[in-house]
Amino acid sequence: MIIKKYILIIILCLIDQIYPQEIKSKISDTLNRKDYDYLFERIEDAADDKIKQLYYLQYFLNKAKREKNSEEIVNGYKNYLHYSPERLKIVYADSMIYAAKKSLDNALIGSSYLSKGIVYYARKEHKNALDNYLIADDFISKTNDKYLIYKVKYNIASIKYFLGFYDEAISLFIECIDYYKDENTRAYLNSLHLLGLCYNRIGNYGFCSEINKKGIEEGVRLSNIEMQNYFIHSEGINQYFKNNYAEAIKKINYSIPSIRENKDFGNESVGYFYIGKSYWNLHKPEMALPYFVKVDKIFDSKGYMRPDLRQNYELLLKYYKSKKDFQKQLYYTDKLLKADSILDNKFIYLSGRVRKIYDTKLLLADKQRIENLFNKRKYNDLIFIGVITAMFIVLLFFVYRHFKIKSIYKLRYEEYMQNNKISYKDAVNIVPKGIEEISEDKVAEILIKLEKFEHDKKYLEKDLNSIKLAAAFGCNPKYLSKVIYHYRGKKFVKYISDLKIDHLITLMKEDKKIRKYNNTALADEVGFSTTQKFSQAFYAKTGFPTSYFVEEINKSSE
Repeated sequence: MIIKKYILIIILCLIDQIYPQEIKSKISDTLNRKDYDYLFERIEDAADDKIKQLYYLQYFLNKAKREKNSEEIVNGYKNYLHYSPERLKIVYADSMIYAAKKSLDNALIGSSYLSKGIVYYARKEHKNALDNYLIADDFISKTNDKYLIYKVKYNIASIKYFLGFYDEAISLFIECIDYYKDENTRAYLNSLHLLGLCYNRIGNYGFCSEINKKGIEEGVRLSNIEMQNYFIHSEGINQYFKNNYAEAIKKINYSIPSIRENKDFGNESVGYFYIGKSYWNLHKPEMALPYFVKVDKIFDSKGYMRPDLRQNYELLLKYYKSKKDFQKQLYYTDKLLKADSILDNKFIYLSGRVRKIYDTKLLLADKQRIENLFNKRKYNDLIFIGVITAMFIVLLFFVYRHFKIKSIYKLRYEEYMQNNKISYKDAVNIVPKGIEEISEDKVAEILIKLEKFEHDKKYLEKDLNSIKLAAAFGCNPKYLSKVIYHYRGKKFVKYISDLKIDHLITLMKEDKKIRKYNNTALADEVGFSTTQKFSQAFYAKTGFPTSYFVEEINKSSE
């Protein structure tokens, strides 16, 4: 691969020799007294004539080297990076870094590492991107260059969104929006777009819709509609989560051509997936199937995978199992295993949080069983015995697991009933310091309001988040989160969830009617936006599901 890169560089140098000398001479005479801005404009104008553009790129860089202008040398390599083939971009990014380091200028060095990180991010190589962003931040934090400081914040926020740290990403994007609003239109609109995506991922679909609407309106106001289809794409996915499947299909389909034109295969794949899921939820699996296949094709060609796209293969497997198509089952089982491998390697931080319907070991066992069934279909008697045996083993496994889980739940239940939460006083001792920047008066004020908030059970409100609560308290969301983390020993989302669950458990102990509610009604009772979030929060707090808790409470009552 490296050899191919350098062969291409040699070819580019040979083109310089081939380019007609008389034309070069005329251009050189014209450019002698021109400044760098003029040269950059000529580079952009020559986009349709690659040979002429290459000459301007070389002239720009050579002029900077003759004049020993470090900043423009870096810009010269940056120009090459921007207009070079994808496989050469890292080579020019490394040249930028080399030239910047010779200048000993922190802003130049940091900017060069940032450019390299952006190249990696465009390739979806997020680990490499983050490594370079962090190095860039180390250099840029030593400068007073606000534009670069916020550019780093934006890119690190993008990585945090990708890794699933949505609350942290939201705080950074809000800062970027405040800065870029009057500084850089495209960066402002990009920040709005990603903020909307974050709100969608944490289940705040109302806020997501508001941000998408604002993004489109701001694009029109600022005469920049480049991001319009991205906001429509985001809103289409948001409508899926609101169960408005027809609207989701309409909006995503509208946005896809523009996204494909931008060669944004990541958002293209995500769009196809949610169109497919919308058709699936409308009970139209035959219409969903082509879109799931498109996701698979992008996975094949680009290797792009993220946690929610994993379900693409689960649904394909479900479909082909219903059709008893063993060949397709084998094919998509292999794809699912490959997707899991990529997710485990690239999403170390997320792998423990992603609920996997198909456990890897069971998948491998299922794959082996299907292969045996597929390859030995002539031996019907043996297959029958094998299937019966396998079913018996699986049955034994589930019976064993059932009693095993029951015993685990019993231990957790007894432990929880003895001491059902960590006291706030103890929590302070185990949480590291982090509120030194907040005045003592402000901390005291926030604590008093928290006590009243808890006493008045305001935590039962639906769609409550740190921004809303901070606004009600009249304080900074960042300060509120830090005080909660320090004095309650929890991040904001867990703090609110635990309060809701503690309140519900008290109700269930005291009121038999509440115990008869299903999970949807229980979730609504204490203000969870979805049944799934409620179930996850209850299990995370207690270590067992609501059904087991109700069963044990009823036994105790009897």
